Amino acid sequence: MERPAIIRNWFVFLVAFSFFVVFFKAFDYSVLSADGTNSATSLISVFVNSFNNLHAHKPNHSLDVPQMFNQNASPDPLVDTDNPFIDVIESLDHANNLAVNKNTTLAARTKRPADSCEGRYIYVHHLPRRFNDDVLKNCSVLVKWLDMCPSLTNSGFGPQVENSEGVLSEKSWFTTNQFLLEVIFHERMKKYKCLTNNSSFANAIYVPFYAGLDAGRYLWGYNISMRDSLGSDLVKWLAQQPEWKRMWGRDHFFVLGRIGWDFRRQTDHDSDWGSKLMTLPESMNLTALSIETTSWSNEFAIPYPTYFHPSSDDEVFQWQNRMQSHNRRYLFAFAGAPRPSANDSIRKEIIHQCLASRRTCNFLRCNSGGESRCDNPAEVIKVFQDSVFCLQPPGDSYTRRSIFDSILAGCIPVFFHPFSAYAQYTWHLQRDYWRYSVFIPIDLVKDGFVSIKQVLHQISENEMLAMREEVIKLIPRVIYADPRSKLQTLEDAFDITLKRVLHRIGKVRNNINKGRDPSNGFAEENSWKKKLSGTGVEEEWDHFIDTSMRY
Repeated sequence: MERPAIIRNWFVFLVAFSFFVVFFKAFDYSVLSADGTNSATSLISVFVNSFNNLHAHKPNHSLDVPQMFNQNASPDPLVDTDNPFIDVIESLDHANNLAVNKNTTLAARTKRPADSCEGRYIYVHHLPRRFNDDVLKNCSVLVKWLDMCPSLTNSGFGPQVENSEGVLSEKSWFTTNQFLLEVIFHERMKKYKCLTNNSSFANAIYVPFYAGLDAGRYLWGYNISMRDSLGSDLVKWLAQQPEWKRMWGRDHFFVLGRIGWDFRRQTDHDSDWGSKLMTLPESMNLTALSIETTSWSNEFAIPYPTYFHPSSDDEVFQWQNRMQSHNRRYLFAFAGAPRPSANDSIRKEIIHQCLASRRTCNFLRCNSGGESRCDNPAEVIKVFQDSVFCLQPPGDSYTRRSIFDSILAGCIPVFFHPFSAYAQYTWHLQRDYWRYSVFIPIDLVKDGFVSIKQVLHQISENEMLAMREEVIKLIPRVIYADPRSKLQTLEDAFDITLKRVLHRIGKVRNNINKGRDPSNGFAEENSWKKKLSGTGVEEEWDHFIDTSMRY
C-alpha cells in the first residue's frame, strides 16, 4: 500500500526540482562562484547530497527509479549506480548545457585519463608461422641470384655500414635490401605503442604476411600452382576468422615488398608473370601497401627502404644540415644500367647524354649481375650528394629505390613519367610536385627532342636552392627509423603510413555506419587519375594514363 505514495512523492520532487533548475538558469549566476560554469553544478550537487541522505533511508521495497528514466543504460564503473537520482541529474545537465564532464561521477567529478591511442588501436593477426617466419628459413633462395640471409640481420636492415670513408654519418646506415619492406614493417609494428590483443577494440587489423618474399621464391621456373599456393591459403585463413566478418576484411591491411604487378597475373598460363594474390575475391577487400602500385584503388605505394635508419631526431637533423650545406660539383647524375631488351626504355638515351656531358654529369654504372657498385650505400649516396639533380627514369617498372636514395642525399629528382612518383607516393610526397622535382616528358627524351642538360641549366639558382630545401624536408618522411629506439618529434614513413591507413579504414567504417555500400570505390581499376588528383595538372597526364605502358 506504501508503493503508490512513494511514486507520487518522487514525481512531485522531480517536477519541483526541474522548475527550480529552469528558474535558476534564467539568472546570471556567475557571481556565486569564481568559475561561473560550475556554479549551477555545485548547487545541483547540494541537492544530490541532500537526496542521498533521503535515499539512504529508502525502504527495501521502494521502486528502482533509474529504470523509469533509462531502461537501456549500461552501468558506468565510475558512477554510483545505487543512487537513483544520477540519471535524472545528468539528463537535466545535458538539457541545460551545464559544463559537466560526462566521464566522471556527478559528485566527485574525477577526470578519466585521456586515451592517447583512441582511434589508433591496431590488432596484429597471429598467423600460422608458414605465412611469415617459415618463409625466412630458406633465406638463401628467397631471391634468385642472391643470398638474402645477411640482409635479414638487424631487424631486416641488413649489415651495418662499417667504413663509408666520411660519406655517411657514423651510425644508423645499413646495407638494406629493397625487397625487405615486409620484414622491416613487421618489426616496427611489434613496437607500435597502440597495439591491442582484443580485436574488438582495434581500429585496423594488420596481416603480417610476407607475400613478396614468398613470391620471390617462385617467380622464375615454377608453375602457377606453386606461385599461388601460399597466398590462396592466406586469404582462406583470413576469411575464416571472426575479425573478417565485422567489415568483411575492409579493416585489414598488409604490406607487399615487391611491385604490385608481381601479384596481378592476368592468366593461368605458366608463362605469365607473377602470382594472382591481388586478383582473389578476398584480396579485393584488403588494403595493400606496396613499393609500387598498379592502377587499383586498394593499393597504396609507400617508400622503398633506404640505407638510413636513424635512432633519434638529432641524427636526422644533423644529416639534413649536412646535406643542406654540402658542395655539389655536378649539375646532374645517373646511377643505373641500360635496358637493351626493353624497346621503350630511355636508359640508353640518358646514359648517352650523361657521357656526352662528363664535366656536368656524374654517371655510376650498375652491373646487371654479381657485385655492383650500386649495392654499396656509400658509393650511391656519394654520387647523389655531389650532384644537384638526379635522373630517375623508369627501369624494370615505373619506380626505383634510387628515387629515395636521391632524396636522402638532398639531390633533386628528375622524373620522366608521372607513374614513377606523382601517382605513387601520394601519402609521403607533396602534391605540388614542382616544388621538389623536375618533370621532363619521357617521349621527348626518347625521341631525342630534348637535351636534359639544357633543361636543367635553365633552372635559376634561387629556384634550385628552394627545391633542394623542399627535398631535404622530405627526408624524415621517406625513411624507416630503427625500431629499437623511437623518434620523438618526427614522423617517418612508417608513422605516416599508419596514420593514412587508419584514416582510410575510418572512412569506410563511417560509410558502413551511415548505411552506404563500403565496396563503392574501395577496389576499382583504372584509378590513375584519382591518384594524380590534387597535382593541379591532371589533364596533362591523360596521355600517360591512356597508354599506361610499362618501361
